[in-house]
Formats: sequence, structure tokens, C-alpha cells
Amino acid sequence: MASRRKIVPPLASRMSLVEASGIRKMFELGASLEDRIDFSIGQPHFDAPEAVKEAAIRAIREGRNRYTVTEGIPELNARIVDAVARRSGTRAEASLVTAGVSGGLVLASLVLFEPGDEVLLPDPHFMMYRHLVHVAGATPKYYDLYPDFRIDAAKIAEQVTPRTKALVLNSPQNPTGAVASEAELRAVAALAEEHGFLVLADEIYDAFVYDGPFRSIAEFTDRVLLLGGFSKTAGIPGWRIGYALGPRALIEPMRTLQQFSFVCAPAPLQHAALAAFDVDMTPWIDAYRRKRDLVVQRLSSTFRLARPGGSFYAFPALPEGVKEGAFVRAALDRRLLVVPGSAFSSQASHFRISFAAEDDVLERGLRALREIAAQGAAVRT
Repeated sequence: MASRRKIVPPLASRMSLVEASGIRKMFELGASLEDRIDFSIGQPHFDAPEAVKEAAIRAIREGRNRYTVTEGIPELNARIVDAVARRSGTRAEASLVTAGVSGGLVLASLVLFEPGDEVLLPDPHFMMYRHLVHVAGATPKYYDLYPDFRIDAAKIAEQVTPRTKALVLNSPQNPTGAVASEAELRAVAALAEEHGFLVLADEIYDAFVYDGPFRSIAEFTDRVLLLGGFSKTAGIPGWRIGYALGPRALIEPMRTLQQFSFVCAPAPLQHAALAAFDVDMTPWIDAYRRKRDLVVQRLSSTFRLARPGGSFYAFPALPEGVKEGAFVRAALDRRLLVVPGSAFSSQASHFRISFAAEDDVLERGLRALREIAAQGAAVRT
């Protein structure tokens, strides 16, 4: 019997601008490695708290498995708005429960951006930002964070044009772990007010701040769409529960688009997320602070490393003279998975590690990195 010829229609041209995730590539590669040391994937290594898991089980058993209203259950929205208001000192006009922060970014990008618009992104940055800007038909422009990953308002101002529609701000930041200071946030807020652009504030790592209180840019300007969620703080990245807070004139069209895309965030898990507000995650945050300190202690003498102030990432520079590909291969030879810096940046000068790992795994991985650095010239080919 003759096989039928497969006919594949031409793909949309926008897909030529969307590349597979470098993070997922490393994660999938690592699945085949035995006894691997996985510093690649950006998710907490701890499990969801028992109270949160039990709340999910209870919600499923109680039949909370049908659609919710598009914007998410009122009780969860109320708790989100209250929590963010306590943190930032300002109460958002409207809120929307999204399918993770990623879902919120998709909705915001499609609602806001179109051909001719320019969107300012940090370099380095979480790669989803630029891909969604491309999918929406807009043009990404970059404000440089190198070498110390601090926000320089003057560098941002150089990139602003009449076409600037929005700026993406991620603090604590992925991949660098940098936490924006009050002065930096005030400077960005002043630029947003002066030039009339919106700030998309990705605050998914807000709980993971190690050297002082978390500060939100929402304290300093109303020109903000704030995105956050439960994935990192409660150890539930697979649940896809996030939120968007901001002006009603923006949240309402995002809600409308959600009706025809995600429909609603997972229903039983919305009910379960309520329990996360009542769980003290301080012991885990303290543990991650100690892990951060260990990373800095072990690597600072052999790598140029800006001390991460938050998240669970570090972004060391490659050893001098060592090419990115050679470094990644040397790491793989030791069953160590790291993400090359070019996955996040126009530069191939750094690499990202996630220190969300058990202490013994973290120690093994840091030892492997020091061994690679000690090899020097042997890694340069």
C-alpha cells in the first residue's frame, strides 16, 4: 500500500523569529544523563506545601472542576489585590488570574503591541519577552545591563523613541539575580511618566529577595502592568497560576482575549492557590539565601560574578578566553547542565546556573565549575 504524501502548509513568517528555548534544550538533554547535576531549569527544588496540595485535592473532590469566570474566582483575585497592595502601598484598579506569568505575558503582548511599536527589553533577559514581542509584530530594542546588571536610566533614555510602547522590567531578574534598587525603580518610573510608555513589571521572584525588602515599581508610577504568580514561591510551577494587575482599561481587553484563548486558569488549582497565602515560606527563602551565599563563596575566586540579590540564579562570566560552546561541553562531560548566556543575550560571555538544588547536588556542581575554570587553556578549544 502506497504511503500518502504528507502536505505541510507554509508556516507563518513570524515563526522564523521564534527559536526553541535554550533552557528547555538543556533540560531535555539532561533527561538522558544519569546522575546529572541539573543547574539548568528555573523551578524550585522543593515540593508544594502539604496544605496547598491538600487544598487542590479537596477542590477536585468537591467538584470544582468546571470553568470559572474568565477573570478567576473572586476570592483569589481579592487576596491577590490585597497582598500586592500591602507590598506596594497602592491598590490596582483591576486584576486577572492568568495561566501563569507566561499566560499574562502572552495576553499583554497581543493586547498592547502591533507593527510599528517598539518594546524596550533588558539585555540579558528571559527569552520569552523578545519572542512574544516578535509574535505581536512589534520590534524589540534593548537596554544594556552589562557589566554589573544594574539599571542605568541614561542607557534606557538613549533607546526611547516616539514609537516606544512599553518597557519590560524584571526584578528580581532572570538570569542574573539582580534586584532593582529604589533609585533604579524611581528612575525608570520617571522615564515612563516623561515619555508616556507602560512598564511591564515581571515580579514572579518577588519573594526571593535576600538583602533587604522587595520594592515594586508600582510604588512609584501608575503606568504599570504588574505580573506575578505562585509558581516559584509555592513550588507549583506546573499548576500555571499567575496574575495580572493594572489599569482597568488594560485588564479588561486582556480578560476578553483570555475568553478566546486560555478561557480561564485551571479551576481547582485557583481554589487551592488560596491556601498558599496562609503558608509561611520563610524557611525556604532563608535556605535559598544560604545557597546564594554558598554560590558566591565558591565561585567568586574563579569566576567574575555579580552577587545575585534575589531569584535563584547566578550569571557568572565565562573564564577568560573560553568560548561558550567549549565551556558547555566541558560541563556536560561532568554531567553538569548549565544554560549558555547567549540564550538570554546578544552576548555569549556568561552562563546561567540555577541554585535551586539540594545542598549536596549544589556542592557537586560548584566543584565541577571550579574544576573547569582550573583547566584554563584545556577548555578553550
